[in-house]
This record gives sequence, structure tokens and C-alpha cells, in this order.
Amino acid sequence: MNKKTIRDVDVQGRRVFVRVDFNVPLDADGVITDDTRIQGAMPTIRYLLEHGAALVLASHLGRPKSGPEPKFSLAPTAKRLQELLPANQVIMAADCIGAEVEAQKQALQPGQVLVLENVRFYKGEQKGDMDFAAQLASQIDVYVDDAFGTAHRPDMSVAGVPQIMRAQGKPVVAGFLLEKEIEFLGSAVENPVRPFVAILGGAKVSDKINVIQNLLGKVDALLIGGGMANTFLKAQGYELGDSLVEEASVELAHSLMAQGGDILVLPVDVVVADAFAADANHKVVGADEVTAGWRVLDIGPATIAHYANYLAGAKTVVWNGPMGVFEFPAFAKGTFAIADVLAGLDATTIIGGGDSAAAVNDAGLAGKMTHISTGGGASLEYLEGKVLPGVAALDEK
Repeated sequence: MNKKTIRDVDVQGRRVFVRVDFNVPLDADGVITDDTRIQGAMPTIRYLLEHGAALVLASHLGRPKSGPEPKFSLAPTAKRLQELLPANQVIMAADCIGAEVEAQKQALQPGQVLVLENVRFYKGEQKGDMDFAAQLASQIDVYVDDAFGTAHRPDMSVAGVPQIMRAQGKPVVAGFLLEKEIEFLGSAVENPVRPFVAILGGAKVSDKINVIQNLLGKVDALLIGGGMANTFLKAQGYELGDSLVEEASVELAHSLMAQGGDILVLPVDVVVADAFAADANHKVVGADEVTAGWRVLDIGPATIAHYANYLAGAKTVVWNGPMGVFEFPAFAKGTFAIADVLAGLDATTIIGGGDSAAAVNDAGLAGKMTHISTGGGASLEYLEGKVLPGVAALDEK
């Protein structure tokens, strides 16, 4: 990676602004139900504290529509952080900008952590308001981005603050989590150890057209599953019954198949159901045998074996999107089987966040994967070959 990280700057006695991703799930009582994202930021936070920094943490949580909403407060994350950092004082700010926050920043001592309130309580965060960015940047000596999940957004806490910091000659660097994401996804896209196999699932071809087009020129095989496979099967001339088919993308799918040739691999059999329901009647049929009244909800056993053959000798695998409706146990077999195959490979296995990460966790195989991305949308855009604003903002080595 040619971007500077926290290892490249002296943070002793400095106020360090860290953009973290504390967009964690909360229950009705405001209790965190999964602290994975907080845990992901801990190596960076601990390193900075151990090296004498005073930390100002910023994040969004949820999608507040018009100003502050108590249910989207970051207070629960500050409470959890204090549990994880008993030797350090964690202070919850009443806001993310304003006179009171300025005073709290001014009083902040090395070893202390100030958690700013939700940056999306201000519309300026997502509306390009550089005055809002300037208030976030006030009194800050070093900017650290450790939030890959928002690196694809040109928000003020992601791109605006770094712009101001750089204009002031101050460091803008990556934390350990962002560094890891860039290294794994970047090497997969730019310099993979071959054979390189990509697995793409999910509902729509249109959502992943740029990923498919970018990867077709780089991979040795591209395995297609999920609802998007139906559109490709339709483009082959197959009947799909009541299956989800993106009719507007059938011609596009046909074009992608022509472009990909043998590299683009489709299901040979599927699991069909007579309703979109967990308890629907279901059976396995050939990919060209779907009849009226039935819909495809998973890949079939022959496809699992077919895809496993492609994966057997792979040295780099990127997976984004489930193979079927894995929320329903009857239609999760394809997704879990692919996860199981990946877990047994002697390869670099990269899971592209979102539903794929959830599926690997549900299968109990997260520990067997080389890297699970923390950003679904960001990893997708990285695989498209896009330059992410949060990565572009970092200082070059």
C-alpha cells in the first residue's frame, strides 16, 4: 500500500481525529447487539493511545432524517468503548460541533477519548458543507481514517476534513483496519495470486454490472449465483417460471456472457420453490427445467459441485453476494456449501462484506476466511475499480 498509516506519524501529545465506523445495530432499548465494528477499530485506537495521543472519534449511526434523534445517538458506543478501555477515560460529547465540543477538545489530555455525537445529525455531513468540515477539523493535529465502510462516500468527515487538514500541512493517514482492507482488496484486484476466482451473487445484474465488467478482464473464473443468475439464464433462452428476473438487463447479461466466454460460469441446476416462503414446497431441477408456478431460490447440488471444482485449485478468491435466499434455511444450502468450500482452501479468501459476511458468520466459518471486509458498498466499488474518496484523501508515502 502506498498510503501513509499511523505508523508513519508521531502522535505523542497530539489530538488525533479518528473517523471510525461505529454504525452498530441497537435493540429497542438502545443496547448494542453486535460490536464487531467497534472491535474492528480497537487495534488502531489502542495503538494511538499507547503512543500518547488524545483521541477524538467521529462516526455516523443509522439514517437520521432531520437533526438529532435519540435512537441514533452514539452514546451506547461510548459506553461500550469505556468497557473495552478501562484504563482510559472515554467522554461522550453532547454534540459533534459547537462551543461545548470545542471546550472538550481543548481540555482533552493524552490517553483520553472524546466520542463525538453522530455526524449525520447535521445535513452538512452529506451535503458538502466545508464549514461543517472545518468545525470538525478544529484543534486537530492528525487525521486518521479507519472506516472502510464509509470510504466510498464523499462525506465531510471522510473527505472534507482531510482536505482541510492537508491545506494546513497536517497528516492524513490510514488506521490499521483501513490499511488491511486496502491491502487485501487492492492486491486481489491489481495483483492476485492465480488462479483467481470471483464469486458474485445477490439479486440484480444491474447492481453489479461494473464489478462484472471489471473482473472479467482479471479473473480466471467468475461464478454467478443468487437472483442475478436468473437473468443470465433467461439470456440463455431458458424459461424461469415465477423467478426474479431483471427483464431490463437480459440483453446486458447476454452481452456479458459473450464478453466473458468460458470465464463466466452459470448454475447447471437450481432449487425451486412454489412460493417465496421459508416453508414453501421445493425441489431440485436443471437450470433449463424451471416451470410456471415455481421460482429459483438457490443453486442446486450439481452446481455446488461444479463451482467447487473451479475453486479447488484457486489461490485467490473474492466472494460478494449469497448464492440464494439464505435467510430461509431450506434455501441456504448453496451459500453455506460455498462458504464451506472456501474454508477448506489453501488460498487467500476475501469476503466482500454485506450479506456475504453475514452468511459466513451464520455458517460459523468467519475464522476460516483470510479477510472479511467491513464495507459492503465500499468493497463493491473497490472491486469495480473505482477510486474511493476516503482512500484518495490519504497522504502518499
